[in-house]
Amino acid sequence: MRTLWLIMLVVTLAACSAAGGVTPAASAPASGPAVPSPGEPRAVARDLAVPWAIAFLPGGDALVTERDTARLLRISGSGQVKELATIEGVVPDGEGGLMGVAVKDEQLFVYYTAASDNRIVRYRFTGDTLSEPKVIVQGIPKGGIHNGGRLAFGPDGHLYATTGETGDRPIAQDPGSLGGKILRMTTDGQPAGGNPFGTLVYSLGHRNVQGLAWDGSGRLYASEFGASAYDELNLIEAGGNYGWPEVEGRGDDPKFRNPIVTWDTSEASPSGLAFAAGSLWMGALRGERLWQIPLAADGSPGTPVGHYGGTYGRLRAVSAAPDGTLWAGTSNKDGRGRVREGDDKILAVTP
Repeated sequence: MRTLWLIMLVVTLAACSAAGGVTPAASAPASGPAVPSPGEPRAVARDLAVPWAIAFLPGGDALVTERDTARLLRISGSGQVKELATIEGVVPDGEGGLMGVAVKDEQLFVYYTAASDNRIVRYRFTGDTLSEPKVIVQGIPKGGIHNGGRLAFGPDGHLYATTGETGDRPIAQDPGSLGGKILRMTTDGQPAGGNPFGTLVYSLGHRNVQGLAWDGSGRLYASEFGASAYDELNLIEAGGNYGWPEVEGRGDDPKFRNPIVTWDTSEASPSGLAFAAGSLWMGALRGERLWQIPLAADGSPGTPVGHYGGTYGRLRAVSAAPDGTLWAGTSNKDGRGRVREGDDKILAVTP
């Protein structure tokens, strides 16, 4: 009954005016077969402080960053929490701090706000020891808001990073600025081969991308904060311009790529994004739910379905675990949420 109620609610919202609700792109199916509901979440870890990102190790343990404390944690599937390090150089400020984390072989990468900029730092990671820190990208604009911060390795083996425009809107359209972009690079921080402008920039015209995920065919999707009208899910293509600040949501200018799904900002404020079981799964901060966006074989979205509305509060980090579950982190201690007993938590969900 809960699944049927949720589907009916979302279909009703999708039929609302452009002032609210969920709107798949015109080219996407307006509806589709009912999607199965995920299981009830299990609390893997409790009493954390604004867990921002989750990256899994091959054995199934997860690396988790805390934005405001600058701690890097290792969390096992059974809930054991071990502090690996407090990352040096992090200067938490508003929406900035220790954010993205990614790992590849014996290299670990973090994205954080420093005194003068946002930067990406690589460490040698052996056992539980971090050593040989090296700044591989610096000069990413920083601000009290819109610092981007997501890191993820793509199926092409390259490292992707999201950056925000820090409230300085024009830089999102400036190809010479690292702000308001998705970046693609080697593990040395150099532009990856085939980047459309010969620089780190892979796509531009972004306000504040907070989630990256690839589907089973290697298509890249990104979740992005809107301003006052529309949050977005975008299908990312090399060299694509996603319109900000000229367009929020869908527009008519062929220079800009339209989102494939939009939400009223009260329903989403989208953050972490993962792909599992044929759907994208997107954490919602203001919307306080886990959005499931089923994907067709060609990558087009079906009708999104919201889960756990209001139950766990603000959901930020979302990552697919090696065992097929999803891990999601609450963000109720970030100054904008209502703190519940045990917050902040890492939740495990079976999709």
